Amino acid sequence: MGLPAVRNTDPGPVPPQVIDEGIPTAGLLAHVMVAKFADHLPLYRQEKIFGRAGLAIPRSTLAQWVGQTGVQLQPLVDALREVVLAQHVVHADETPVQMLAPGEKKTHRAYVWAYSTTPFSALQAVVYDFSPSRAGEHARNFLGTWNGKLVCDDFAGYKASFELGITEIGCMAHARRKFFDLHVANKSPLVEQALHSIGGLYEVERHAKDMSDEDRWRLRQEAAVPIAEKLHEWMLAHRELVPEGSATAKALDYSLKRWVAMTRYLEDGAVPIDNNQIENLIRPWALGRSNWLFAGSLRSGKRAAAIMSLIQSARINGHDPYAYLKDVLTRLPTQRASEIEQLLPHQWMPA
Repeated sequence: MGLPAVRNTDPGPVPPQVIDEGIPTAGLLAHVMVAKFADHLPLYRQEKIFGRAGLAIPRSTLAQWVGQTGVQLQPLVDALREVVLAQHVVHADETPVQMLAPGEKKTHRAYVWAYSTTPFSALQAVVYDFSPSRAGEHARNFLGTWNGKLVCDDFAGYKASFELGITEIGCMAHARRKFFDLHVANKSPLVEQALHSIGGLYEVERHAKDMSDEDRWRLRQEAAVPIAEKLHEWMLAHRELVPEGSATAKALDYSLKRWVAMTRYLEDGAVPIDNNQIENLIRPWALGRSNWLFAGSLRSGKRAAAIMSLIQSARINGHDPYAYLKDVLTRLPTQRASEIEQLLPHQWMPA
């Protein structure tokens, strides 16, 4: 009896993969990235979940996949940074993340910096930058030669940038918070007046939200400028009446010191009243660090920032992060460098 015929089951050449000669498909890689960086599932938990499904994938392998995927996605993140810095108004904020110290078994405080377009911009994007400290040089290195209007809080790390041609835009929400905390503590009628006036400024913004920049500027000139002028006069008058060093004096001093920066939004309809946009976009890091606790190294922190930049930018553009990443990781190995921008979240169309 002859041997059974052997069928030719060779499927032909394998399409290029993000991880050469590796087992993970684009879909599996996207699943791991989204689980870790959008759903905040640490790799050791993912290892257990895969194990229950009969897949023995050690967390060391998962960590390699995350690192390699981050490297492959970096050109996209670099292009996203250029897109954000092409805007003349940018939000900035920073938040601490613990990082394992090299060669030691303890962690120290590193920082994630976030930069985004404004709510008024047609282009919605956010880029995260991981650094080993909160030193202002990290913001200057990221911003480079950019010299637009930077919406930020009162952190000293940005100050040197303002001497290099960048215009400081203050955050009205931070000023409001100072008065609100004071009101919660002692229900002062004096503080209520400040909150009422700031509330009036926000009421103008509610009406201006969907207007063009020109119409928003016009409405602010008509309705917000008079409120702001009266509020400033009121603050100056009452600052003379409150005791030096009191909580009320500190709240007033915060606003008076930053008044010019906080009211620059009135002169440009493209500038927002506060920094809430970026505070919302940096919140996923706060959720994430309570689950994965710390970054293993500066390099892994930078990889996390790269992947998070694309996932959160996909989200604010209304895309499902998994569908976006799976498609991008499928197309990336054969995408021409000159056409890389087609894969950015604000331009992406499913294949």
